[in-house]
Amino acid sequence: MSAIDRRVVVTGIGVISSIGVGPKEFAAGLREGRSGAAPITAFDTTGFEHVNACEVTDFEPAEWLRRTPADGPGRAARFAATAARMAVTDAGLDEDALRDRRGLISIGTTDGGSREIDELTEAEVAAGPEAWDPEIVGSIPAARLAAAVALELDLPDADAATFATACSAGNYALGNGLDAIRLGETDYALCGGADAVCRKTFTAFYRLGTISPDVCRPFDRNRQGILTGEGAAVLLLESLESAQARGARIYAEVLGYGLNCDAFHPVAPDQESIARCMRAALADAGVRAADVDLISAHGTGTKANDVTECRAINDVFERRPPRTVSLKSMLGHTMGAASAIAAAACCLAITGGFIPPTIHHEETDPDCEIDCVPNRSAPADLRVVQSNGLAFGGNNAVVIFGAHGGRAA
Repeated sequence: MSAIDRRVVVTGIGVISSIGVGPKEFAAGLREGRSGAAPITAFDTTGFEHVNACEVTDFEPAEWLRRTPADGPGRAARFAATAARMAVTDAGLDEDALRDRRGLISIGTTDGGSREIDELTEAEVAAGPEAWDPEIVGSIPAARLAAAVALELDLPDADAATFATACSAGNYALGNGLDAIRLGETDYALCGGADAVCRKTFTAFYRLGTISPDVCRPFDRNRQGILTGEGAAVLLLESLESAQARGARIYAEVLGYGLNCDAFHPVAPDQESIARCMRAALADAGVRAADVDLISAHGTGTKANDVTECRAINDVFERRPPRTVSLKSMLGHTMGAASAIAAAACCLAITGGFIPPTIHHEETDPDCEIDCVPNRSAPADLRVVQSNGLAFGGNNAVVIFGAHGGRAA
């Protein structure tokens, strides 16, 4: 088998979300259709008419982080490092085992450490970064997320990359890890995304008129927009040969991915570009559209995104789409963590034999034309699952997962 033919599998999952922390609790939250929506506590919401988000309330930082000062790595970096530690443990490994192998750390984000700016006073903000505490300045850069993972796991020789491709960044990170293992450039990859609720991003979506007054209702006729959310997911990827040699549990195989950037519009999605990205992912995975059993849609709950994405799906799947769900109905929009958390959900759904629901659903918008599995999870034998990540600026990324045991015919 040549390096380019190397098959890649998921053997560890770490998740921090508003509906459950850890793969077991997160899977339970998905099955139950939990909602993470609640009033925002991260910052003062005075002056905002709509004040709900999906925040993480049950979070214990990982080992190295507990030894660092409170003004060290920011909340998003702490999410990333803790999820990575969780994924390594879940895979039955430790940092000593990882240090003996070539490693890649690949983390996506939208906001980096922007959450920490919320803690500055108005006078400090007005004074500018040159007047800020060096600890605050040091916690803001997006690159701090991948660095925090390396520090948490004491992996000084691992390659570390941070992807800032907005809301599809987690899928970009997964594609990076998939390619590196396929090509024999690394032995394992810790791939995912992380973001924390922050005033800057909430305000931007609020000014765009896309914040829902209560909950997120993707694909619903009466949907009113997104809720911002937070969290992280990190998947440990390794070759199938490596996983089998050590007797590892395998959640799923990463069959392939597709990327494109159409630069069509700063915020409006482009139907043809989304369709091309899905076709590229299916081609890379070596599966037909008819083989896909489930799509985890980007599904933000905005008028434009949901209709455009559903039309692209119907185009690719010749108006016979598989069941298509939006996890953002439960989790809110976790920005750069969104597609990474969705990837974790896809793997857990494959191994658990279920489809997560799209909650808060009353009546499907006739312009969406999908079965969104409303309100209750459903049992299912999932062989191939597609996960869409669609970001501002036309940064699209789609990843295809398969049940371990072979590709679809």
